[in-house]
Amino acid sequence: MTQIHPTRRHAMQAMALALATLGSHAMAQAWPSKPITLIVPFPAGGTTDVLARALADKLTPALGQTVIVENKPGAGATLGADVVAKSKPDGTTLLVGAVHHTIASSVYKKLPYDFQKDFAPITVIAMVPNVLVVNADTPAKNVAELVAMLKAKPGHYNYGSNGNGTAQHLIGTQFENQTGTDLAHIPYKGSGPLVTDLIGGQVTMSFDTITPVLPHIKAGKLRPLAVTTAKRSSALPEVPTLQEAGLKGFDIGTWFGVLAPAATPKDVLARLSTEMVKAIQSPDFKKRMDEIGAEPIGNSPDQMAQQIKAETEKFAKLVKDAKVTIE
Repeated sequence: MTQIHPTRRHAMQAMALALATLGSHAMAQAWPSKPITLIVPFPAGGTTDVLARALADKLTPALGQTVIVENKPGAGATLGADVVAKSKPDGTTLLVGAVHHTIASSVYKKLPYDFQKDFAPITVIAMVPNVLVVNADTPAKNVAELVAMLKAKPGHYNYGSNGNGTAQHLIGTQFENQTGTDLAHIPYKGSGPLVTDLIGGQVTMSFDTITPVLPHIKAGKLRPLAVTTAKRSSALPEVPTLQEAGLKGFDIGTWFGVLAPAATPKDVLARLSTEMVKAIQSPDFKKRMDEIGAEPIGNSPDQMAQQIKAETEKFAKLVKDAKVTIE
């Protein structure tokens, strides 16, 4: 057997390692080699859709590939999430998820995926407050008047949400519990159809995010009564919080972020994270977020993972207390 001198063997090992590193670097540089799809689990026109399209516009030139937004609404945003969970983990099919998915983990008795195990967090795009809005023709001018109106006819009025198990659904349930009111819940596939019916008078009220209702508030078609977060929104500074209106401890907002299938290569996830955070922190993106009442975030994958874990636990308790379950 031919013996290889130790020095020569070490040199060969070093060369092999260098070639492997170079190959890995070349693969990272070559990615992406095809268009990237951002799956939005709601119809066009809602906050998730607006944020996804704003981000896609920034990512297309940064990644050198077209970034497409595809809407796959249904089942309280879980349908689109399932599509991404089962897609090829190559970084070209991503989910624009939201706080709704941390709630769905507790609301739905059976989900075809595990939100914490089957996805790799990339970054949170923005946080958007929810706002209690009514049709401009509604007699109630504030929360106290609205509660009095609802109590006068128990079961007669309703509220719309973006679907079963979404933040709006949970906010509505918590509102009922804290005010002692009885409302019918009407789940929609997203903000677009919900806002249309709210303006048309088919829906009494909603707790939608500010983004889709802000133009209609400015146009005088909808009336904001309170925001659901602990502090007021810069987009609606004159509108009080539900806490200020007397609902103690009410603090629920909606965040939106991007996730990939769990098995996506780490170098691809790192590239996506770097480019997305850079886009989110750019002046023009921040300006766009300010226009729609959103607060840009752009955190790290680890920070997003910790946020998902903490909120899944927090909402599990709220869901249990509110006794909200879906088969």
